[in-house]
Amino acid sequence: MGTALITGASRGLGRALARELVRDGWHVVVDARDADALAAAAEEIAGEDGGGSVTAVAGDVADPAHRADLVRAVDGGLDLLVNNASTLGPTPMPKLADLPVADLAATFATNVLAPLALIQDLLPSLRERGGAILNITSDAAVENYETWGGYGSSKAALEQLSNVLAAEEPDVAVWWADPGEMNTAMLRAAGEDADSAPPPEEAAAAFRRLIEERPPSGRHRAADLAAAR
Repeated sequence: MGTALITGASRGLGRALARELVRDGWHVVVDARDADALAAAAEEIAGEDGGGSVTAVAGDVADPAHRADLVRAVDGGLDLLVNNASTLGPTPMPKLADLPVADLAATFATNVLAPLALIQDLLPSLRERGGAILNITSDAAVENYETWGGYGSSKAALEQLSNVLAAEEPDVAVWWADPGEMNTAMLRAAGEDADSAPPPEEAAAAFRRLIEERPPSGRHRAADLAAAR
């Protein structure tokens, strides 16, 4: 199948998507800040049938040294980059009137600048192999949910970066995709009813189909991908 890099893969959507790709025979490089949680996830993912494999590289995507480690981990070539790692910012999530600018800068560092930096580092390989980029965004990028301004604006920025990148890189498929609400620790930390949300495995299955079918660059929603099956 090829080699994929998925950030933020110790839990939630990243972990579920890594599992899907390993089942399909991909070699998947995964990262997360919590080394122990990442090691446990990688061990579970490696046990999936399908002939794929997994390499775990712990660290923070906002750290240039860690990004350099990720680039070295895929130095044999990359076919798919999934920018999934993200942060909500401060919790409980404040209204914009009360959001410290320094906290917003940290949110953008993880949710916008780190993905772009990885893209810049890995574009030569992705161009050479006719690869793809999947940037995980959110409905908060386009909706006006109260207290979601910091996170939502970072995802809106990631969407527009993706939109322009798609125009600039015709040899690379660029998708920016909204997974919808998922039963994850992140949604729970945001104060939402995560228990009533679908499991991340549903969005992962939808995104696996996106990767497999390789439509033109553009914005997608997991719900639409699932409904089109």
